[in-house]
Amino acid sequence: MRLSNKKKVPAYNFFNTLLLMLFSAGIIGFIFNKLKFDILGNISYALIAVPMLILVIFHLVGRQIFEYDSDGEALNFKNRNIIPFIHKELSDEFPKYKLIKFEIVAIFFIKRLYVTVSSKNNGTTLLKYEISYLTKKEISDLKVSLNKVVKANQEKRHQE
Repeated sequence: MRLSNKKKVPAYNFFNTLLLMLFSAGIIGFIFNKLKFDILGNISYALIAVPMLILVIFHLVGRQIFEYDSDGEALNFKNRNIIPFIHKELSDEFPKYKLIKFEIVAIFFIKRLYVTVSSKNNGTTLLKYEISYLTKKEISDLKVSLNKVVKANQEKRHQE
């Protein structure tokens, strides 16, 4: 199964650009208000604070692009930001038989996928992916696909 929200990149870029323009316009409006007009008083700080707060939240929620591929004998996970220098791109590929368990944690509007994988060195490795920008349907499809792999692995381990 393949899952990707790469088609939403133009929408995320548009929203990011819009927020940057609002932030820039807020700075200009703040400067004009302080130097020339002085109409808004202390409310003029909101011209900077509100767009900046929304912009920070947009980027703190996590990486916007998530790609998952379970076709074949390996699982592929990619997680990246629309602006490459903000977060490092995560890219992991491992055989399906190494998947032990997974967990999706949702706190307010932040959603994370935690994948536990067996490794030779220290037993298990925990991989973390940010899936806040996936829709409910995409998340449920991801759960179904990962559950199939986990159940198949448990059956193989039980038979051995």
